Amino acid sequence: MDGTILVADDDRTIRTVLTQALTRAGCKVHATSSLTTLLRWVEEGKGDLVITDVIMPDGNGLEMLPKISQERPGLPVIVISAQNTIMTAIQAAEAEAYDYLPKPFDLPDLMKRASRALEQKRSTPTAAQDTVEQTDDLPLVGRTPQMQSLYRLVARVMNTDLPVLISGESGTGKSLIARAIHDFSDRRTLPFVTATGADLMSFDGPSDLLAKARGGTILFDEIGDLDADTQTRVVRMLDGLGGSGPRILATAQHDLAPHLDEGFRSDLYYRLAGAQLEVPALRERVDDIPLLAAHFLARAEREGGPVRRFSDDAMSMIRAHPWPGNVRQLENITRRLVLTSPAAEISKPEVEGVLGTIASGPRVIATSEKLSESVEKHLKRYFDLQGGQLPAPGLYQRILREVEAPLIEIALDATGGNQAKCADLLGINRNTLRKKITDLDILVTRRRKLM
Repeated sequence: MDGTILVADDDRTIRTVLTQALTRAGCKVHATSSLTTLLRWVEEGKGDLVITDVIMPDGNGLEMLPKISQERPGLPVIVISAQNTIMTAIQAAEAEAYDYLPKPFDLPDLMKRASRALEQKRSTPTAAQDTVEQTDDLPLVGRTPQMQSLYRLVARVMNTDLPVLISGESGTGKSLIARAIHDFSDRRTLPFVTATGADLMSFDGPSDLLAKARGGTILFDEIGDLDADTQTRVVRMLDGLGGSGPRILATAQHDLAPHLDEGFRSDLYYRLAGAQLEVPALRERVDDIPLLAAHFLARAEREGGPVRRFSDDAMSMIRAHPWPGNVRQLENITRRLVLTSPAAEISKPEVEGVLGTIASGPRVIATSEKLSESVEKHLKRYFDLQGGQLPAPGLYQRILREVEAPLIEIALDATGGNQAKCADLLGINRNTLRKKITDLDILVTRRRKLM
């Protein structure tokens, strides 16, 4: 990617992150916190692309677009904003912006869009496109304070050599964050290698990883699942790294600190936790759910699926769901609804029908509260969300599944994935347990027991 990019944003952190990322991608960047300065650069003929915020100290970036178009027809402008997504997107489209992204944006996605804008300007200067490149990654997007904080932390650690430990539940996008740290760092031209327990089991495993990485980045995926012997090999490997060794990143589904010396080596933890990033669960950033759902609907449409949207009451039900599988589960459910919904608008009963077939019960119960009291509160809230109407038929079996699935998952986790021990703990036949695991689509992972 090459060209000159004009960046206008009153947030110094965003200016710095964009300047660093675009410069490393091969572009020349002029950054300012003033729309007046931006317009002067445009009038002077500078820039092949403009990236601008909306609300600025000296004006509104959207109102500046007609002036930019008048001065430089065909100059693409990407609008980024923390304002209302729908209204700002409409206003950006009316002002003939090349593209629009809500803040905090997905940096890799913005880089791809910027590259396409520069390529389009070189090939057809007056053309306008509104395409979005397909990707199988979970989107690192969100307007909530939790995601804004995470975004800023990623920017701060991106160009350090500190090892980074990324924790978060399954499906939150930990590996995507690790990849972004590598792709926009000084090591971006070097290999990015993901290491699993299988890669480390052999005697030559660590040396093979180092040979593949060649000074780039090694990601230890789900480091908490490694057994004691494999952890020892990782410690020895890290101790042998020199100044030109690869950068080390690791992911874990939970905070490892409480499990030190109870299944996870404290010396390995301290070698990995130079910087720690915690990815929030989806239920902790509910306000991002509509944005993510819209992203997945648009992705399904780009892949040839029908045009779909959620009704207001359907979206209310989606927001109220606890999403134990997080963003990945939301994506899978959205794709399923796109394929099964007979109408353009996905209704509340359709959402209820799909959510009723999966485990979604509350995962944390206060120790001072009886189980029956917690279940009663959950059921009352569930009925309240129906808006005065009765739930869809089959409620009894759906509730049983919601209680049964987390019970089996927690029991499996407590027994380290040993199905014989789990069946004994639950007091059921092992064949019965296996059938329930299949019927409830429960993922079983064998590991060292932490409890």
